[in-house]
Amino acid sequence: MTGSVQQEMERLLTAAFAPTRLEVINDSAKHAGHSGDDGSGESHFTVVIEAAAFADQGRLERQRMVNRALGDIPGERVHALAIQASAPTS
Repeated sequence: MTGSVQQEMERLLTAAFAPTRLEVINDSAKHAGHSGDDGSGESHFTVVIEAAAFADQGRLERQRMVNRALGDIPGERVHALAIQASAPTS
């Protein structure tokens, strides 16, 4: 894929969940020089996502769903990924 890891994550999550809210926040600068910082500037991220697909799912299953949608990105191409996944409220 072309573009940044952040852009790829946004594309994958949008395609998988059609979220009502999506923020992919690059936290890498906060971790410069720490373990897992590969110098790419794309090693640590936070995902804030709200989608109907998360209704009736527990926190752990929501995180698993996001990780599955991202394929090889978590753990292979990104060192750390914080996930805040929720379902829309009425």
